[in-house]
Amino acid sequence: MNDIRHSFLSGARDSIPILLGMVPFGLICGAVSVGAGMSPWGALGFTWAINAGASQLAALQLMEHHASLAVVILTGLIINLRFFMYSASIAPHLKSMPLPGRALLGFILSDQAYALSIARFSRDDKTEISKPFYYLGVGLAIWGSYSIGAVLGASVGTFIPPAWDLGFAVPLTFIAVVVPAIKDRPTTLAALAAGAVAWFADGLPYNLGLMAGAVTGILLGYAAERRLARD
Repeated sequence: MNDIRHSFLSGARDSIPILLGMVPFGLICGAVSVGAGMSPWGALGFTWAINAGASQLAALQLMEHHASLAVVILTGLIINLRFFMYSASIAPHLKSMPLPGRALLGFILSDQAYALSIARFSRDDKTEISKPFYYLGVGLAIWGSYSIGAVLGASVGTFIPPAWDLGFAVPLTFIAVVVPAIKDRPTTLAALAAGAVAWFADGLPYNLGLMAGAVTGILLGYAAERRLARD
């Protein structure tokens, strides 16, 4: 029991630097949903059902531009393809958890929770932790702070002055996740290629520039990793 408690609290403590960006991130998602015409409860339900800020904001942008339902769904699926890779990567570390517990861990999976947890699991030290409960501590802390922001955004977000420009929290949060993950040639290539393509394709309609960058980064990173493994 002490090992479980220590692991859970260690995960929650390690997530603290990320939490400062998650509250305004959730606030933006909640406020934008209400601004798109949803009720506060509808905005919260939409936020919690998707549980992925990047795809939620992209979907809302497409909905405001009257994109077809197929385009909205396809955009969300493509942006969230990374979660399949996250799941496959982290699953071996969580296999000791029963199926209902793994379902909960899957629900709270996020870029931040994955990056922090996989970095901790890869660390070569003598500290023993319960990996599922470490991940649970990280994931619940991040989900909780994001949810607090979403509640605030759905409740009072429309009254926040535009001059505050809370949108800065979105790129900062992802930068904090991406930069520590760039540690070898494949990840460097994937990050540079995805960023370059997304920047050059920013003017494409329906947020296709973001999708193009994501797909390019995934493919080039995978190809580089395969080539490195062969060498």
